[in-house]
Formats: sequence, C-alpha cells, structure tokens
Amino acid sequence: MTGRQRVLTALRHREADRIPIDLGGTESSGMHADAYARLCSHLGVDDTPRVFDVSQQVTLISDDLRDRLGIDTTPMAFEPAGWSEDATGTGTLILTPENWRPQTAADGSRVIKNPEGVVVASMPPGGYYFDTLVHPLADMTAPSELSGKRHLFEAMDMPAFLDEGWEAMAARAKALHENSDRCVVANLCVHILAAGEALRGFENFMMDLVADRAMAFAIMEALLEAYAPRIDRFAGMVSPHVDVILVNDDLGGQGGPLLGPELYRDTVKKFHARLFEYIKQQTGKPLLLHSCGSVRALIPDLIEIGVDAINPVQVSAAEMDTAELKRDFGPDITFWGGGCDTQRILGSATPAKVADEVRRRIDDLAPGGGFVFTQVHNIQPDVPVENVIAMLETAAEYGAY
Repeated sequence: MTGRQRVLTALRHREADRIPIDLGGTESSGMHADAYARLCSHLGVDDTPRVFDVSQQVTLISDDLRDRLGIDTTPMAFEPAGWSEDATGTGTLILTPENWRPQTAADGSRVIKNPEGVVVASMPPGGYYFDTLVHPLADMTAPSELSGKRHLFEAMDMPAFLDEGWEAMAARAKALHENSDRCVVANLCVHILAAGEALRGFENFMMDLVADRAMAFAIMEALLEAYAPRIDRFAGMVSPHVDVILVNDDLGGQGGPLLGPELYRDTVKKFHARLFEYIKQQTGKPLLLHSCGSVRALIPDLIEIGVDAINPVQVSAAEMDTAELKRDFGPDITFWGGGCDTQRILGSATPAKVADEVRRRIDDLAPGGGFVFTQVHNIQPDVPVENVIAMLETAAEYGAY
C-alpha cells in the first residue's frame, strides 16, 4: 500500500498492511531544526533545515529522509516565496523565510520588531524558540472597540513573511499530490481558543470566557468571519490536492482540560462546531485536530462536532491512558499520535526502552485501525539520534498488521 492509502485506511478505522507513520506531516509531529540536522548528519542525508514554523523552529523534512525512514505523510504548509540563511539559537545553519529578519539585541537575544519598532517576539541567548510578547487586544475594554481591527483577525496565523501566494501554493499542492504517494496534510492555520489567547493574552481571554462573554463571543465571531474567505480560497485552489485538513487549538493542560466540559460547551464549542462544519462542507476532507494536554473529557464533544482524528495524544497527561482511550473512543476517532512519550521517554530513556514504549503504544492503539503513529509532539533538540531511529524502526517493524 502507499502512504496515502495507509493513512486514509486508518481514518476509516480499518487495518492496512501496517500502521501509517507520520513524521513532519504537521508542525506538531515533526522535528526541531537542531534535532533534524543531527539526524541528517547521522544518516548521511544532505539537507539544510528549512524552518517553516519559526516560533517552534520546526523544519520541513526532505523526501530523501522520508524515504529512508518509511514516512507516510507530507505537509502542505503555508511557506514563504523565498528562503534565506540563518541559524538556530545554538548555531545550527538553517534556512528561514527571507522576510523573517531577527535582530540581535544588546543582551544577545534575537528579536523581531514590527514596523513601529516594537519587539513582538524574542528568543533568549542560546534558546530554542521564539516567544510572542505582544497581544494587540490586551487593553480592549468593550466589544465595540473591535471596529477597525479586522486586519488583526485576517492576519491570525498568516504572518506577512509567509508570502508564497495562493497561485504558487496551489501549484505546489498539485505537484506534491501528483508526484508523491504520501498522505498530504494541509494546515489551514485557523484557531479559536488559541487565537483569542494570542489577541487578548492568555489570562485576559480566559477571564473573558468566564466573566465577559460578550467580549469573548465578539472576538470568536470576528475570527470566524475573517477565516471564511481564507477557507473559501483554500477550498477552491488547494484542497483538491490534499488528503487531510489540519486545525489547531490547544484545549488541555497537564492535569486536565483548560476549560471544563460545561464551560467549553457553553463557549468555544459553539464556534468550533461552526468552523469545523464549514471547513468540511467546503473541502470534503477528513479533519485532524491538534490539541495538546489532557483532553479525554472533551473527546465526545470533538467527535460530535466532526473531528475525525486527534493529535498529539499526550500520553503523559492526566486521563490519557492509551488503552482506555482506544477502548472508549476507538470506533469514533482516529488517534494520530501517542506513539512514544516525548515528555518522559524519548529524550531520556535508552533506545531499548524507547522500543518498549513504542510496542506498548502500538498494542494499545493499533488494533482495528484508527491509529497513525507519531511521537507526542515535536522531537526536541536534546533527543538522541539513536532514540529517534529506535522509535521509527520499531514502529515500522512492529507495526505490521
């Protein structure tokens, strides 16, 4: 079977010839550029990391490496029109969008400034990630103040440095789908909860959801209105050439959902339902939701509003036991992740223990289909190359049906 066939078979809750394996099909199932560079060096693959997610420093993965590792997915991400040389915080040579132009501050940190000269993102000296520092609606006191702010919603997760253009993106998607037999996963870059947090600040928006729902609902309504033209254009130009649509919204923390089920149902769920329904109506494709943390309590709601698969299945979070998740929700949702615990195993255990972890998760999640193997979130800079290889080799060898 092809990679595309394996993933689509898993999404239909059927067993393929083996479990499909994802590495880098999304910006939350890939590798930090430092880890990727070491893996390429170890395997003799000549590829300079192309960092398309500059905040997380996540790189695209070369077709050569995908072939070597038996990867069944490939991403269709928003990309820049051109790339330029840069370096990670630890000095690894990378390519980044040519209009992403960090400056070095007096303290050695790398900063991004907006046209007014305000620092909007920063990476500390020797750091691994850029942190967002500015929340443009943080001081808003009434929904009426949203007038004239539509540009903020239209630009959400679509920064100016991702300037490839729709026609070029559509052509790239068409070529990717026609020239590869891997499953093409396209990120629409649409958030609801996370976008509200980014615009208002985490604490402000969480308070809005409890104490000022007029404010919260106005922001979420504005997001839906701004996303609709993007979805329409994507559906008409790009989605015919992709297999799975990715959406993102972190709903869980380490100990439980960020919003209790009742609060979620009374607030964010209503907007998720409208967003997801519109995407599926316009594209006709399966919907993959990325949400970190403990989300077990919300899975019935996610199934109800059209989520076909969930990632990353954070097995180290509360109530995220893979055997129990499969038992209770296996017929109704595909688990796209949970294949190896990155929080407690992948970065610190021996290769043998990594292999044991992979076999355990496959035993829990693979029977009957409905499982796409990938580690829990991105492979971080400190993960030993040997552990990455042990994980992927075990998944390929033990994952045969």
